[in-house]
Amino acid sequence: MSDLGKVDRSFFDDVIAPRLGVDRDDVALGPRHGVDFGVLDVGDQLLVTATDPLSILPDLGLDRAARFALNVFLTDVAVSGIAPTHCSLTLTVPPSMTDDEIATIWRGLSDHASDLGVAIVANHVSRAAGVESSWVGGATAFGVGDRTDLVRPDGARPGDAIVVSTGPGAEVAGLVSTLYPDELPLPAETIATAQARVDDIEGVRDAAAAHDAGRVTAMHDATEGGLHGGLVEMASGAGVRFDVDSDAVPVRDGVRPVCDALGVDPWRVTSCGTLLSTVDPADADAVVAALEARGTPAAVVGTVSEGRGVYVDGDEVTAPETDPSWAAIQALTDE
Repeated sequence: MSDLGKVDRSFFDDVIAPRLGVDRDDVALGPRHGVDFGVLDVGDQLLVTATDPLSILPDLGLDRAARFALNVFLTDVAVSGIAPTHCSLTLTVPPSMTDDEIATIWRGLSDHASDLGVAIVANHVSRAAGVESSWVGGATAFGVGDRTDLVRPDGARPGDAIVVSTGPGAEVAGLVSTLYPDELPLPAETIATAQARVDDIEGVRDAAAAHDAGRVTAMHDATEGGLHGGLVEMASGAGVRFDVDSDAVPVRDGVRPVCDALGVDPWRVTSCGTLLSTVDPADADAVVAALEARGTPAAVVGTVSEGRGVYVDGDEVTAPETDPSWAAIQALTDE
């Protein structure tokens, strides 16, 4: 198991998956490695839920950091096709954080929740010794919706088109250029361009736009392990083969220079806000158009077929054992 990031599949399968409390009939989809959400059957509707640590990065500006954090964990529910409707939040901050700073964070969380139509239904806010930014709590998102709206994570079918929005590495480029601008040997103009990538993390609205525009069979947010990791998880979950043309995948300005400076492959680093979708081929262009109408670059980048594995430009790719961005960021922190 890696020292950083999520536990690997072997640890999950051996330790986590066999120990999930009581076996209840209302759990329609429980925890799986690489799956963003779980599903409860609540009668006429489904309740989709996901939980995550809460990260507030003060260098983004507290209000912006709060909005970024909210969007990150709500996206795990949004990719189910059922929009997030409720959430609960734990905010446990360092003793040095002032009342005004806590208030700014909370207003940012609440205001963005209102913008996205999400109610905060439970909370715990406190200071605690031993807490350091940026990991300052946890959050659980919920979405209540119709059964017909659910998009399963293993739903990719042979014949589907593969659509990618935002492209690889935007999260890492945006955050690293904002948090460590002086450590990157790049021109100021390039740094400024990369910093704007933080605002590309719009997974909640992008997932809704894609779902509403056509018959989406599976969606995934390319977090740890990036595009390679996310595509492998989707293909293996559905038992199908993905073929991807790398030249068709959108890449935002500023991403390549920052990733080159870090010495990481943008396709293999955490890319929160990059939506990976499989779509009925008749609707693929409509899904791309809906995303682009929001200002999110998107493209049809490949196809799903019978078989196994993920092939980019004909070569099979695997998920990284450890997201390489963690070590690269740790090295910057230690400088």
